[in-house]
Amino acid sequence: MTARVRDAMVPEPRVLAATSTAQEAGELLARREVRAVLVCDDGRLVGVVTRSTLVGEVVAAGRDPRTTMLASIAEEPRATLDARMPLEQAFRALEERDLERVPVTEDGRLVGILSRSVLQRRLAEDAPPADSDESLGVV
Repeated sequence: MTARVRDAMVPEPRVLAATSTAQEAGELLARREVRAVLVCDDGRLVGVVTRSTLVGEVVAAGRDPRTTMLASIAEEPRATLDARMPLEQAFRALEERDLERVPVTEDGRLVGILSRSVLQRRLAEDAPPADSDESLGVV
């Protein structure tokens, strides 16, 4: 059985609604471990907001972060992965684009997030040991 993205993703990532404010996104992004905020509208991924987004679209533009809705500033994600995609294919996609974390969707709805480090560990766990009969093509 081929492992799929849904088998390695973190389900139900933290998101903000499209009607949330830039202020709310800024509060999350102030945490060192948060690099981006996923923005959803009724479960569908609308976009991503980063610190750079806030600086360019709110601060530099002179907009009020307390009234600026995320739907108006969210950027298209650089990539998304389908939950049904094989893990090996997902790994190649992340490597080719040099991405660390990617939103996972299924039928347009956000269902998780996949990180390259978790994916690498999962693929290593699934690989047969180098000296096993299976790795030699003997079953």
